[in-house]
Amino acid sequence: MEFLKKHFSNGCCHNAFNLLVWILVIFLAVLVVSTVVGIQNKIKEGKYIGQEIETKNTITVSGEGEVYTKPDLALTTFSVKTEAKTVVQAMSENTEKMNDIVDSMKDLGIEEKDLKTTTFNIYPRYDYIESMSFVQGKRVLVGYEITQSLQVKMRDLDKIGEIIQEATDAGANQVGDLQFTVDQEDEFKKQARKQAIEKAKDKAKEIADELDINLIRIVNFNESSYLPIYNDYGLMKEAAVGGGGETPQIETGENKIEVSVSITYEID
Repeated sequence: MEFLKKHFSNGCCHNAFNLLVWILVIFLAVLVVSTVVGIQNKIKEGKYIGQEIETKNTITVSGEGEVYTKPDLALTTFSVKTEAKTVVQAMSENTEKMNDIVDSMKDLGIEEKDLKTTTFNIYPRYDYIESMSFVQGKRVLVGYEITQSLQVKMRDLDKIGEIIQEATDAGANQVGDLQFTVDQEDEFKKQARKQAIEKAKDKAKEIADELDINLIRIVNFNESSYLPIYNDYGLMKEAAVGGGGETPQIETGENKIEVSVSITYEID
């Protein structure tokens, strides 16, 4: 400051010096106030760290809905297992039988989109030959095994028995478990969901009356559905016999479509 006074000796310079001093004082005051306010705000924020802004009272209720319907789609798998000394021979025999199965399926009205190859495997077959001496025995290649599987979707359920019989007659020597399901399940799930929601809402109103509380609004909703696939486990033994015989009688029964919901309400 003494330095500034020596260089501002006249009145004009003296006024300028006073103005500069006031500007510095105001700036320092503003800086101090800003720092103090910032510290206070940080202290206030620290009080709420890890705490929710507002705690809401809620209740959660659940409801289940179920719809029964006859299945409209059946699935099964026909397989051909062939053993031969060479890959070429096994492939030729297996391919001939599988082609006959595919042709028989198409002859019965099954569309190509409903026929799907799901498995094709080739395995070497070995025999273990024991040695008469103390030398360890060894494995000897004796042939090959080929397994090919065809998944078939059957939309005309009245033809299931006939389809199975035709496939086994054509060469299928393994038949997978028959499954009954619903092709278009969305409409039935919608009906079951509506039932489940109505039951959950009725339960919420009943609880609210008993506890003398008010239901404000729904704050959460969850849904899960279950569509079982029914299997005929006895089919494999009966159908795999093949070779002509009586066509098996297939009963489809009904499928149950289930939907469960949970609804969370804000209450007061």
